[in-house]
Amino acid sequence: MRSHEVTKGVARAPHRSLFYAMGYLPEDLKKPLVAVVNAHNEVIPGHFHLNEIAQAVKLGIASAGGTPIEFPAIGICDGIAMNHSGMKYPLASRELIADSIEAMMMGHKFDGMVLIGNCDKIVPGMLMAAARLNVPAVYVSGGPMLAGRFRGQDTDLIKGAFEAVGACAAGKISEETLEEMTLSSCPTCGSCAGMYTANTMNCLAEVLGLALPGNGTIPAPYGARRALAKKAGMTIMELLKKDIKPRDIMTLSAFRNAIAIDMAIGGSTNTVLHLMAIANQAQVKLDLEEFDRISSVTPQLAKLSPASENRIGDLHAAGGIPGILKRLYEAGLIDGTARNVNGQTIAEIAQQAQIANEEIIRPIANAYSKTGGIVVLRGNLAPDGAVIKQGAVAQEMFVHEGPARVFNSEEEAFEAIMGGKIKKGDVVVVRYEGPKGGPGMREMLSPTAAITGMGLSAHCALITDGRFSGGSNGCSVGHISPEAAEGGPIALLEEGDIIQLDIHKRLLNVKLSDEELAQRKTKWVRPPIKAMPNSYLRRYAALVTSASTGAVMRDDV
Repeated sequence: MRSHEVTKGVARAPHRSLFYAMGYLPEDLKKPLVAVVNAHNEVIPGHFHLNEIAQAVKLGIASAGGTPIEFPAIGICDGIAMNHSGMKYPLASRELIADSIEAMMMGHKFDGMVLIGNCDKIVPGMLMAAARLNVPAVYVSGGPMLAGRFRGQDTDLIKGAFEAVGACAAGKISEETLEEMTLSSCPTCGSCAGMYTANTMNCLAEVLGLALPGNGTIPAPYGARRALAKKAGMTIMELLKKDIKPRDIMTLSAFRNAIAIDMAIGGSTNTVLHLMAIANQAQVKLDLEEFDRISSVTPQLAKLSPASENRIGDLHAAGGIPGILKRLYEAGLIDGTARNVNGQTIAEIAQQAQIANEEIIRPIANAYSKTGGIVVLRGNLAPDGAVIKQGAVAQEMFVHEGPARVFNSEEEAFEAIMGGKIKKGDVVVVRYEGPKGGPGMREMLSPTAAITGMGLSAHCALITDGRFSGGSNGCSVGHISPEAAEGGPIALLEEGDIIQLDIHKRLLNVKLSDEELAQRKTKWVRPPIKAMPNSYLRRYAALVTSASTGAVMRDDV
């Protein structure tokens, strides 16, 4: 066992003494030492209850013959960090989470680990650590919150509080109604109730194989969530006995399956960044073209908030991710030989699935669309690619041409939207918000929610080298690469330039000649890094790569 490096032999007597100081028994140190990596904190609703999940995990580990040892991981709430300088940090924290888990696992030589997270960057950060370290690992989430209720209707954070901000600014609702909706949007602990980034990643963790079936959809308050956590603790002990490691499970087939599920459920565009980053750590070659190839043959079978009034709890009741797997497996659209940490193949999980609601999990013949929820766009404005969640775009915006309204920060764009300066037909351009330019590639949820709340989502597009929350709705193009801070074409745009968008043809262009773009490039000056001296963000900006490669850190230094 790895842990023998710190527990066994004469030379390790001082090490054992330190364990005994905390109350561990000699018998405990003879068992596998299993890290319980707990991202509990009192900042994120999705993490507030994770101590309960950790206790269930520990019971599972102990009952199966292991010694659970807990240590923490950080977590930032994207919702609270939204629309101010704090949003520079969540994506960058993904790397900090992976690095800190590596440090703890290597410094103390744990035999395996159970990773407990829930929200946007914590999930991929933990999966990146599992792939990098390649020691037996299981991931378990805290589960989604239940839908809120506002005046007799289901709601959630995005469809409620965020979009109500724009509605209030447009004079459609009063500030009193806004506050009433704010009090109703998030009724329980758990990740926000729609198919946003956190829930998308928790669902995809099942398909990548490192999380048990039900991980993505069992609501946080349910007893079944605690039972799943206990089972995760028992499962890690089986993996240790059989010496099954993350890279044995997270193969190229597993990543392709995860992409297919992502397309079928209309998941967050952030998953493009995260799946590529996890694959990078797992030493699996995965590029942007894989997403578009799989999207072109995968139907969208589920539509959840923000694209509909259905929530994650509805998907769970309908059959969950196993139900989606069943549809795709029967259609020959996924590889059934890929495996899950529970020992089953994807085929076995799919075959056992039950579908209780064919409106929530539609048959292939009645799919919401014949292709997936996310597509990759290219053109002279995005030579290295950009992504859009087409499942959340109004049909009339699949083809759009309009004048660029250019802003060099999210704050400038948000102020213009809220000030009524954006008109029907405009294309809002938000640049210098990419991985380097932000730094940290901020989410544009507040601007997109404001556009929706003001009734412009079927008339305006927003394009950015930043990214979007999984809760963003409307014609929102993100991850434009190369980014503005690298001198990409988006940096060369001027007010009034005509932007052409065609989702059907996968195109994103500006109506400028190559000669004009080249001439503008000669006048472009790289701006200074927008981060305080000596901060982590300055180091991040120096090392982070393009969104088109997952915004991973360079390792050639």
